[in-house]
Amino acid sequence: MAVELKPVLTPSLASRFASLALSHVTREYPNKLDHVMNGPEDVLGPRALHPVFYGSFDWHSCVHGYWLLARLYRRVASFPERDNIRTLFDTHLTPACIAGEIAYLAQPSRGGFERPYGWGWLLMLAGELAQHASDEGKRWSEAMAPLADVFVARWMDFLPKATYPIRAGVHTNTAFAFVLTLDYAAATQDNALAQMVRDRATTWYGEDAACQAWEPSGDDFLSPALIEAECMRRVLPADAFATWFDRFLPDCAMRMPATLFTPAYVSDRTDGKIAHLDGLNLSRSWCWRSIAATLASDDPRRAIADIAAEEHLARGLPEVAGDYMGEHWLATFALLALDV
Repeated sequence: MAVELKPVLTPSLASRFASLALSHVTREYPNKLDHVMNGPEDVLGPRALHPVFYGSFDWHSCVHGYWLLARLYRRVASFPERDNIRTLFDTHLTPACIAGEIAYLAQPSRGGFERPYGWGWLLMLAGELAQHASDEGKRWSEAMAPLADVFVARWMDFLPKATYPIRAGVHTNTAFAFVLTLDYAAATQDNALAQMVRDRATTWYGEDAACQAWEPSGDDFLSPALIEAECMRRVLPADAFATWFDRFLPDCAMRMPATLFTPAYVSDRTDGKIAHLDGLNLSRSWCWRSIAATLASDDPRRAIADIAAEEHLARGLPEVAGDYMGEHWLATFALLALDV
């Protein structure tokens, strides 16, 4: 079966994605707070609590909206929204604003704030900024670094006592957070963090075999099976990953388990949980594209993975805008799939 030319990140798509993110990262309401109140003085609105990441419906979506904008700013040389991104970052990614985010985290009962999804995305943003060569990018990265340090310290404290992984298809999934954290560790050469993540991932997932892939659940935006495979692809040397993948999905060449090759159906995009399934299609596309790239050119599973990636992308990409329940976050996952 022939595989059509893969969609790629173009300036026109970059402009579309940037316009979407710019429309919501400073949109304060509606807002779903992850907020422990220690007293009546903590009854505050999103912007009072979070000087930077107060938009996009929730903190983590705002963080990865900033990641999308930072990524496009670095990766795409020319598109109309670049000046607006620079203005936004110059206004919000400042030492004073970042200090406000750190002050929020330092309050009692907030040690588990946004663990692990928000931790991973904040570090992914910091790692992206660390790769910027422009003067302004270096300035933004320097401002972000103290906040990244807080989340690195939280990982280093948490992982030694994290006995079990979380294999859900939503924010609590640890494999997804590990993928993002490893990107940060590579960008910043944080070898201690990377080694701790690799060790824990190997302990948790190293012996997994014959994955049943009982998915999707009704509000998944991650594939528990494929994000675990993507995590292990990054953790293991290429030959060790090949052996692990053979054991993990032994019937991949027969497109089994079939659910991993079948895009999810989304019945109501105004329902925030059901709309997660558009994200599932995009994140599966990202995982399949990444996995395919590691398989030998003559491995029949490579074409199968490529086809699965493009089928999922074709289903998810048209849905990045339309209703705010998806619009405030889906472009991020489309960018992950396109910019492999």
